[in-house]
Amino acid sequence: MKKQTSAPSPTFIDLFSGCGGLSLGLSQAGWQGLFAVERATDAFETFRANFLDVRSRHRFHWPKWLGQRAHSIDEVLEGHRGDLEALRGSVDLIAGGPPCQGFSFAGKRNGADPRNKMFERYVSFVDIIRPKFLVLENVPGMNVAHAARGKSGRSQVTYYTKLIGALSDLGYEASGGMELDAAEFGVPQRRKRLVVVGIRSDIAKGLQSGYAEVFERIRAAGAKQLAEYGNGKVVSAEQAISDLVVGSGRMGKQRTIAYADIGARRGYAQLNYEGPSGTAYQTLMNEGVPVGEMDSMRLANHRKDVEARFAKILARCRRGVNLSSEDRERFGMLKHRTVPMSPVQPAPTLTTLPDDVLHYSDPRILTVRECARLQSFPDWFIFKGKYTTGGERRRVECPRYTQVGNAVPPLLARAVGVGVLDALQAVQKRIAPASKTDGRKVTLVKRAVALAGR
Repeated sequence: MKKQTSAPSPTFIDLFSGCGGLSLGLSQAGWQGLFAVERATDAFETFRANFLDVRSRHRFHWPKWLGQRAHSIDEVLEGHRGDLEALRGSVDLIAGGPPCQGFSFAGKRNGADPRNKMFERYVSFVDIIRPKFLVLENVPGMNVAHAARGKSGRSQVTYYTKLIGALSDLGYEASGGMELDAAEFGVPQRRKRLVVVGIRSDIAKGLQSGYAEVFERIRAAGAKQLAEYGNGKVVSAEQAISDLVVGSGRMGKQRTIAYADIGARRGYAQLNYEGPSGTAYQTLMNEGVPVGEMDSMRLANHRKDVEARFAKILARCRRGVNLSSEDRERFGMLKHRTVPMSPVQPAPTLTTLPDDVLHYSDPRILTVRECARLQSFPDWFIFKGKYTTGGERRRVECPRYTQVGNAVPPLLARAVGVGVLDALQAVQKRIAPASKTDGRKVTLVKRAVALAGR
């Protein structure tokens, strides 16, 4: 997918970047990344492979003063404050998706989770750097009052309300949070996210209706993507991953080969991929990828009894919804959430747990690559690290399934990036004559890149 604009591109910083879903979408929309902050080593190694490698399609202009490794946001704030202050006013966008586990309806909600306070670090970055725009993405649960675990009652103020108040105090118009469903932006997955767009007050004066205008542009970009990749309709799971179906019995064995990732454990198989099946979405995702060069294709090694149970679930249970309590009891499923996919609907919301969703035709869980497809990561995107983890290690490790499940869908991020970029360009045209605006844009971009690279 080509960038939307020609150089010079406006600049952005990605906080809580994870493996890079938000960065990828913004880059595809025409933005130039400066640096990203992510504390999980595995997630950052994936980010490095896709945005820092010399062969990267969307290479960041990473500053010399910041090591190309995993960092906590506190580490960057405390150790590089002077370097950050040197960027003040020269960066166009700060984007970020702070950890959402304490907010999420998909897991255990915990208002006391310290990760919920990470948005305060995001606000600290905004205060130091003073970008023109900011984008903050999280789950809708961020806008619901929370009670700390073990305490009765609910807080009267949501984290969302606190965030808006803090940004307003800094001189940003940021009361335009909107719930967006990724499926309405061409992503083959029902995934609702709360997106907050903030605009520095001097920039907001150049927009006729402030943040409302930005969201109108985001919606327009989403409609254009949906028309291009789904003919105006949501993209179904089958349209997204039918070329990755293995099948069963002898045919299934003929379609698999030994798992081929570098350093892979023996005993696993993967699909012998032969190319897209012809849908517009599959063609888009596989564009420019030589046959045999997709990674993260490892198939799960299910026991025969587990595979047989999954086959019965696919044959007897309603598709696209969580198994009922009766079905869970009938099939001995202790998990609270198991959803057999429907082939004709977008996938349900993907989480960090691979066994939350069953394939729509194969009696198995999804591969990491299938999850990535359903999140709208292109097939050339490389994932690093182990596949799964468990127990207490989940607090410190970020395996591939977790990286994908935590990510912002790139196509959703691309539409957000296009909308914000359109608004930025509209402001530049309205505030000054085109000739002066273009000159100032070049100067600011060069200044941001030069300062970041000191």
